[in-house]
Amino acid sequence: MPIINRISEFHEKMIEWRQDIHSHPELAYQEKRTANKVAELLREFGVDEIHEGIGGTGVVGVIKNGDGPKIGLRADMDALPITEANQCNHVSTNKGVMHACGHDGHTTMLLGAARYLSETRNFKGEVILIFQPAEEGFAGAKAMIDDGLFEKFPVDSIYGMHNMPGLETGHIAVGPGPRMAAADNFEIKINGKGSHAAMPYQSIDPIVCGSAVVQAIQSLVSRNADPRKTLVVSVTQFNSGHANNVIPDFANLAGTIRYFDKDTSEFIRKKFPKIVKDVCESFGAIAEIDYKEGYPPTINDNDAAIFALDIAKDIAGEKATDKQPPSMGSEDFSYFLQKKPGAYAYIGNGNSASLHNPSYDFNDENLSIGASFLSKIAEKALSKN
Repeated sequence: MPIINRISEFHEKMIEWRQDIHSHPELAYQEKRTANKVAELLREFGVDEIHEGIGGTGVVGVIKNGDGPKIGLRADMDALPITEANQCNHVSTNKGVMHACGHDGHTTMLLGAARYLSETRNFKGEVILIFQPAEEGFAGAKAMIDDGLFEKFPVDSIYGMHNMPGLETGHIAVGPGPRMAAADNFEIKINGKGSHAAMPYQSIDPIVCGSAVVQAIQSLVSRNADPRKTLVVSVTQFNSGHANNVIPDFANLAGTIRYFDKDTSEFIRKKFPKIVKDVCESFGAIAEIDYKEGYPPTINDNDAAIFALDIAKDIAGEKATDKQPPSMGSEDFSYFLQKKPGAYAYIGNGNSASLHNPSYDFNDENLSIGASFLSKIAEKALSKN
């Protein structure tokens, strides 16, 4: 079965919704206009229940049709602190903020599914529509869970999707197992001893020490971690000093660590601080380490991924695939998958600018495809037969 005919009939309306949301982007936990628009449209569609303010600015809609299982469908709503470079008619009107990751499209695809499912009710049970705030680094999924999402709306399974530049438009990819990585972050302050640059023997140079730390922690990947498991360690900031003839007192380093499994998580959290402290001690410096646990890995349930792939084949035909390359990027849908079985799919955005790029824009051709995919997941999961 290709795109659902009824959804294709209001495709132009979905483009209007998407481009309006794109024009009015809002940062994490500030998505008040977006949340209001979502709630207003859900009311217009005849959604049975609409709950606002879940996890801050999250919105949950409930579509009911008798007793039966409950399925969750999720979209994220927040934008990024990026100045948009596009010159389109729907360019951001909020300076310094833009939908550079396609959450405007994700929200719209779920709105399209909400309209169709509310009209047709071709299922038995409940569809829980989850419009989530603050995916971009602020754990809106966890905030909704902590606010009682699954106690108030105890779904049996949950599904979501993300657009993917570089994947051909309309292609849907979903496979089992780890799809996106955990993302931990670290900050290191190396306390040394300053001196005049002409007399380095009087110093404990935090820059030289920091350089050794950067080199040493790469051995976590090359010489400490199991080579059969994926691990990325990246130092992304190194700040120190203020003059060209002064060795400073301290240096600040920061970065990120990415992986897929629990064993690697436990290993890195023990080994990382030891290497940093041992290197600093060898220079006579002292390290202050702030290790921050980030999003967990996004791991698709095997059965849910197979089910979603079957639906994708119904909608996209030969454009559906289980070849969903694991990404070292992270996604807070992972928190939902820690609580409930489900799957996270990719939908191709075509030859567009990359995610988080000021020239990125969501491909509106995907709106009916994505809305049909989400709708059919709900109908098949809550089949009347």
